[in-house]
Amino acid sequence: MRNMTDMMKDTLPAEEVIDLRQYIKVINQYKIQILLLALVVTAFAAVVVMNITPTYRATSTLLIEAEQAKAVSFDDIVGLDSNRKEYYLTQFEILKSRGIAKSVIEEFNLKEHADYLPQDSILSGLKNSLKALPFLPQKKKFPLSAEEQEAAELQSLIDAFSERLSVTPKRKTQLVNISFESSDPGLAAQVSNAVGEAYINQDLNVKSAMSEKASGWLTSRLSDLELALEVSETKLQEYREKENLVDIKGVVGLISAEMEQTSEQLVVARNDLNKLQSVVRVIDEYGRNNMEMLASIPEITSHSVIQDVRQTLIAAELKVSELRDVYGPKHPKMVSARAELKTVERSLTARISNLIKGIDKEVSTGKKNIVALERALKGIRADYQKLTRKENQYRQLSREVETNRHLYDTFLSRSKETEVTSDFNSVVARFTDKAFRPDAPVKPKKTLIVLLAFVVTLGLGVVAAFVVDALNDTLRSSSDVEDKLAQRMLGLLPQVDVKKNQDLSAHYFFEDSERNKFSEAMRTVRTSFVLTQLDKDSKVIEVTSSVPSEGKSTTALNLAFSLGQIKKTILIDADMRKPSICKRLEIPSYHPGLANLIAGTDKFNDCIYTDELSGISIMPCGQVPTNPLELLSSKRFAKILHVLKQNYDYVIVDTPPVSAVSDSLIIAPQTDAVIYVVKSDETRIGVVQSGIARLLAANAKVAGVVLNKVDTKLMMSGDYHYGYYGSDDGVEGVATEGRA
Repeated sequence: MRNMTDMMKDTLPAEEVIDLRQYIKVINQYKIQILLLALVVTAFAAVVVMNITPTYRATSTLLIEAEQAKAVSFDDIVGLDSNRKEYYLTQFEILKSRGIAKSVIEEFNLKEHADYLPQDSILSGLKNSLKALPFLPQKKKFPLSAEEQEAAELQSLIDAFSERLSVTPKRKTQLVNISFESSDPGLAAQVSNAVGEAYINQDLNVKSAMSEKASGWLTSRLSDLELALEVSETKLQEYREKENLVDIKGVVGLISAEMEQTSEQLVVARNDLNKLQSVVRVIDEYGRNNMEMLASIPEITSHSVIQDVRQTLIAAELKVSELRDVYGPKHPKMVSARAELKTVERSLTARISNLIKGIDKEVSTGKKNIVALERALKGIRADYQKLTRKENQYRQLSREVETNRHLYDTFLSRSKETEVTSDFNSVVARFTDKAFRPDAPVKPKKTLIVLLAFVVTLGLGVVAAFVVDALNDTLRSSSDVEDKLAQRMLGLLPQVDVKKNQDLSAHYFFEDSERNKFSEAMRTVRTSFVLTQLDKDSKVIEVTSSVPSEGKSTTALNLAFSLGQIKKTILIDADMRKPSICKRLEIPSYHPGLANLIAGTDKFNDCIYTDELSGISIMPCGQVPTNPLELLSSKRFAKILHVLKQNYDYVIVDTPPVSAVSDSLIIAPQTDAVIYVVKSDETRIGVVQSGIARLLAANAKVAGVVLNKVDTKLMMSGDYHYGYYGSDDGVEGVATEGRA
């Protein structure tokens, strides 16, 4: 039954599958290095932390007053607006100012305190050494005077002090915390309180200085203003006496009223004159003798005298009309009535004539009246202008007096206020909580630092392991061989432990019961090879590798042991440059072998050595020739292989590495199969690919790859052969083929 990871691989796309087993494998592979790195760094961090001087922090709390108590209003002089947000921000910056820092430094003589004395450290020494290197650009230094040097040292001391001081306002309150850090807990508390007190004292000193300065300036100005007031009052009084002014406002009012009244009279007179003149024009137009027409003029008929006469005329005419109907024209009553009517008519004519004459007289009188009013108005206006000029002059002098008096009164009032304020200045802030001597340091937090060092280093070690693993371009598993080399994986051989000074008999790796892990792995390689070559009749097998020390000789020897258990097998040591089979099987170095047989100096049977323990035949290298490439490329070598193929079921040929020399490339076309040995987790993929490519170019038949010296303890359950090898008690250590 498949596990959960395999099911996930089947359901998710390939690019989305996260192989957790691979991550665990990497961590397990480098766990010792990761843990060792974490422990070393943690130990170093612990040593460093233990040598760090502890730092104590003391905190005091100030209440910055928004509404300060005042004996008198003095805000205009001091220039503070405590209702604005900028006010508090300004106070916070004042608390951190150089002036307050300087006063506290001088108060406690911090220049001599250990926290502020220059200390030699490895880092500072290294920094100074780097600055002194001749090839680095050097800053041009100018000589400083004694005052400049002292100022620079003070500035450096203030900067160091400010780094230890922190001013933190409490949100939505008028409270501010003043914290100071020092290696001396008592000093930390004293400095924290001293900063607040220096801030309060500085504010009081500033207010007192400003009050004294304002008081002195007000006093000097007050005498000048008093003199100016006296001069202006004298000028006003002299002008009043000169012009004999008592109540100029009343006189101007009377003349103004008189001028207004005269103007109204003039307007009325002109209106009346205009009316009379219009009547005269009508009379002249009708004619002064045309009484009938004149009697129709409304201005004449509307006169009361004319109206009375006309009523009498109407009554006389009515009487004549009534008597005419009763009496004859000569009747005395009739005559009397007519006489009366004529008398009334003559009276009307006379009245109209008199009225016209009266209108003419009124016109003449109106003209004279208008002239008189105009003359009077002109005189009144002249008097009014004269009085207004006096009034303007009077007002100017009065305004100057009032201005000088107001300035004098204001300065006098402020002068009195400054006298009072100089004796009473409210504080800008007060302590709600004073700092006390802290019991425990705030830093370093030794346990936390050590723990963080361990955790961070552990994490960095894991990351480094993943990076190293990602950068590792070697072969470590069957999937690497199949995916990156596109070759069949015949099997893998585990790394075998060899104790120091142990007899390195080759049989130990295959026959020793304690190394059954290796022998079983070798049999697995044998089985894989046999199964893949069932239909190919592969008898001559070349074993090679990319570079030396990959274990190809050990693999060839043990492959011969495993094949010798089932069929007749011979092993040929064709590595004529660095032969090793004789030494491994304890064959005398003078024993004739392949080189002797090719050269024809020895017979076939003399060049064969039979291993009694395994039963296989061995053809050692023989005498090492000076021209191995010529021997291996000769027809005699090909004939020897043909003869061996006729007499043995399997012929194993151990050849030199492909990348070192061309011997294996000469031998490969004459063999039926090539087994390529790769050292796990060491040989680079590019080197292996290049070696296999050279073999294929030489028409070699590469049967597959054997992955050698595999650390099976680092293999996961899904890797090749892990389950089988996991049952073995196993051994670990160095590989056996250090000299292959």
